Amino acid sequence: MTRTILELHALQTVPPSCLNRDDTGTPKTAMYGGVLRARVSSQAWKRATRRAFRELLDPMELGVRTRKVAELLADRIHHLDDTIEQSRAWALAAETIQVATGSKIDTPKRNAGKQGPEPAPESKYLLFLSAHQLDGLAELAVKGRDDIKTFFKDKAAKDQAKQIANTRHSFDIALFGRMVADGADINVDAAAQVAHAISVHRVENESDYYTAVDDYKTRETDDLGAGMIGTVEFNSATLYRYAAVDVDLLRRNLGAGLREDQPITEPVCRAVEAFLHGFITSLPTGKINTFGNHTLPDAVLVKLRSSRPINFVAAYEEPCRAEPETGGHLRQACERLASYIPELEGVYGLIDEGPSWLLRVGPNTQALSGLGTELSLAELVNAVSGEIARRQDGA
Repeated sequence: MTRTILELHALQTVPPSCLNRDDTGTPKTAMYGGVLRARVSSQAWKRATRRAFRELLDPMELGVRTRKVAELLADRIHHLDDTIEQSRAWALAAETIQVATGSKIDTPKRNAGKQGPEPAPESKYLLFLSAHQLDGLAELAVKGRDDIKTFFKDKAAKDQAKQIANTRHSFDIALFGRMVADGADINVDAAAQVAHAISVHRVENESDYYTAVDDYKTRETDDLGAGMIGTVEFNSATLYRYAAVDVDLLRRNLGAGLREDQPITEPVCRAVEAFLHGFITSLPTGKINTFGNHTLPDAVLVKLRSSRPINFVAAYEEPCRAEPETGGHLRQACERLASYIPELEGVYGLIDEGPSWLLRVGPNTQALSGLGTELSLAELVNAVSGEIARRQDGA
């Protein structure tokens, strides 16, 4: 069966930084090809991509992943009927969410001796709901405001709650999926897969010793020592980044569209456009104020396939070595990719699966020039979206 698979392959050079750290504050790493590599987890870059969606999409096209879902729903309930007091709105929201998702909603326990108003109920784990789903559940809760438990004893009302929670998914839910531990029937399989980014070369983490000066100290009355000292670990790397989107699954996840009057191709194309722009330009923000490592990819190759996704990380199983005279890994990384891709695709008969587009910067990326049509970011996004719309129209 012919499929539509979107692939993104990016090479991005990052200066001294700590994009993604472990529980000890050390930049994450991984062994690959027998040597230590810099690593940025898929979760970190997916989070960065989702944050980029806030600048690219309307809030009504997005979802919210939080334990405070009852509080969010209660705000919507109060907006629909401002005669419902806060505690009552919380109770309506908690019961509605429990019915819709199967998740337990409880008031969190307060620390002993802590004063203040009663906190809003929370779920035991993060729940991911779209803006449309929250609005629909709020309307349903208002209908049952007189006796919400009795209201949901009616099978039709209960089924409606579950249906609302499982339709009109937002772009981020459709792309990145949703797991509800107590309600597997409303789980959403992620259409997007994001690999852990790894360096194309060996790395060694370094440590920066820093001091902070007390501005109010005076030479006459105080000692001259630093006000604070510490260390922060970092590394620098040329990263290979990879992501794939199952466009057919994305279409099924989105259903008929976020609005009933939308053609079926529109939400799919908008989701793909947002993912392309967001994934390419986003950056995890770990220690960003310390290092200011705001870079963009030096090269991005985008491919459409009709069989299965392919990650080209094996091109770097043998780590790149810095140029002997000038230093740098990017030129060799591009040459490796430029030779590996056609060889692998030729062996497996994958050369003519679909079109490819290339975004690149500088002479060090010249080796990639034959791998796809060279475009700017805006042109690339439009070209990919147009091709996907053409394929979806023919589906």
